[in-house]
Amino acid sequence: MSACNAEHAFFDLAVSFDEASAVLFGIAWDALPNQIGLLWMWVRGRVVVPLVRIAVVLCLVMSIILLIEKVSMALVSLYVKVFRRKPEKIYKWEPIQADEELGSSVHPMVLVQVPMFNEREVYKLSVGAVCSLSWPPDRLIIQVLDDSTDLAIREMVRSECEKWIRKGITVHYISRDNRNGYKAGAMKEAMEIDYVRQCDYVAIFDADFQPASDFLVRTVPFLMHNPEIALVQARWKFVNADECLMTKIQEMSLNYHFKVEQQAGSSTIEFFGFNGTAGVWRISAMVEVEGWKERTTVEDMDLAVRASLAGWKFLYVGNVKVKNELPSTFKAYRFQQHRWSCGPANLFKKMAVEIITAKKVSMVKKFFMLYNFFFARRVIAHNVTFFFYCMIIPLSCFFPEIQIPKWGVIYIPTAITLLSAVATPSSIHLIIFWILFENVMSWHRCKAVFIGLTEANRVNEWIVTEKLGDTMKTKPAAAAAAPKKSKTKCWERIQFDEIGIGAFLVACATYDFVHNTDRYFIYIYPLALSFILMGVGYAGTFVPGGGK
Repeated sequence: MSACNAEHAFFDLAVSFDEASAVLFGIAWDALPNQIGLLWMWVRGRVVVPLVRIAVVLCLVMSIILLIEKVSMALVSLYVKVFRRKPEKIYKWEPIQADEELGSSVHPMVLVQVPMFNEREVYKLSVGAVCSLSWPPDRLIIQVLDDSTDLAIREMVRSECEKWIRKGITVHYISRDNRNGYKAGAMKEAMEIDYVRQCDYVAIFDADFQPASDFLVRTVPFLMHNPEIALVQARWKFVNADECLMTKIQEMSLNYHFKVEQQAGSSTIEFFGFNGTAGVWRISAMVEVEGWKERTTVEDMDLAVRASLAGWKFLYVGNVKVKNELPSTFKAYRFQQHRWSCGPANLFKKMAVEIITAKKVSMVKKFFMLYNFFFARRVIAHNVTFFFYCMIIPLSCFFPEIQIPKWGVIYIPTAITLLSAVATPSSIHLIIFWILFENVMSWHRCKAVFIGLTEANRVNEWIVTEKLGDTMKTKPAAAAAAPKKSKTKCWERIQFDEIGIGAFLVACATYDFVHNTDRYFIYIYPLALSFILMGVGYAGTFVPGGGK
């Protein structure tokens, strides 16, 4: 009996324990949401809100920095335009006069370099344009630097060069069995050839650039009569700006770059970034600063900074325009913008100390290079556009206690936008699309800046921007003649990070709409749609077989 009683007692104790555990677990489970809620409120008040406030302050400071930079350059550009400060009025310029005794030797020897890589669609345009330059044939040497990996394209380019050779033009077709240094490597090796030593100047044109026949006649005299000038940079003119909305938006951004940024740099401290093409260099200046270097993907900017630190001056001539093509597929544009954003950031990291310790330039020029040229334009601009307008403002919808001043949300962005868009008044009606497109692209540029500063795995990525030439005008014929490409699968065009940002923005806008906090949803919903549309590749032109 005692054993049986003990067994019953143990059973009753186990049941009681189970019942007690169930009651306690039920109480704890019921209290768990309250505990999580209390924990979130503590984290929200002590951590999240202060961090968002700090981010707001930092973004407002960056916005002010960007506004000051935009206003200062706009004022310089306006001054140049109002008072007609043409380059010919500031620097000595005289046309080259014919001399019966000296003959063609009154013209300096000019080297023209045309680097290219698998440029099936445009090679004839560029080669034909440079071979048609108005310059004595015996005073002009043309180098076609073909790094193409497609042997069929190599043969086509070689045949085009031989055609012009038969017409009496000095054309050297140069190809390599490697792509070391990419464009910079090709130009550097070509500059080391013996016959280059007889040349005084070198003009550089990318494969889609078509200089007018009088390009050298209008630019070289600046170098001849002003020995302190190392570079004469011309403006770009876009032949396909009306092809689609994306090319129109690019035209707005690049017109601002040339009409305002390049003009301001040239007119104030005689320094700006070489655009890598449509410019003429004094070869002795290049030799002095050790020529092309392959350490970044912006070899043009690298050379310009080193030449300026050596005391050389640059001149921008906006009235000389060179035709070229804008990337019209979103994929090509993304790769281009990655290189244009990553390279300068990486160069900033590599050259900051060199700029500070330079002895041949003034403190004013050092400040301009470090603050205006690199920090404000290449770092701040991309960060404030993405983090403030695409992240912090939408995120603030969840925190009504955080109030962003109207001048930071409305007035400064409006001023910056108008200052940027005024360079292309004919496209002012597209300003809303320009804002949304630039905000989406700021994500790619911001990533590229951090890759450049940290020297991450894509820091030296070089993908040549795809050019379509007349492909879209002659689509059926081009499709029949061109080799078949493998079709791009739909998911290969999808950018999941952009779609994710778009989803985040939809959540922010919806919360703002439901709770009617700041009415930011009026701006955030279109921005979210832009991220999603561009995330699925719905931007630019569509090339059959090539994808976006």
